[in-house]
Amino acid sequence: MVLRVDAAALATGAAGALGADAVAQTFSGRAKAARLALIDGRAGAVWAVGGTARVVFDFTVSEGRIVAIDLLADPATLELMELEVQAG
Repeated sequence: MVLRVDAAALATGAAGALGADAVAQTFSGRAKAARLALIDGRAGAVWAVGGTARVVFDFTVSEGRIVAIDLLADPATLELMELEVQAG
């Protein structure tokens, strides 16, 4: 498992991680406000404020398992994405 962050996410204090335990520790207690979403038709999650996506958790899935998560926070990148956030 790998966690990658874009420059905008890095500027907010997010850091990449390698290995399932390290990635799990990174999110421990921090991702509660994120909502499941489809990101360009793929599984992921979105953290939004006032209905505006601020961070996208773009999952890479292989053989039914999440093998990578890309944290994307660059507004220009997010603007180009098709986001379908699940109610919750």
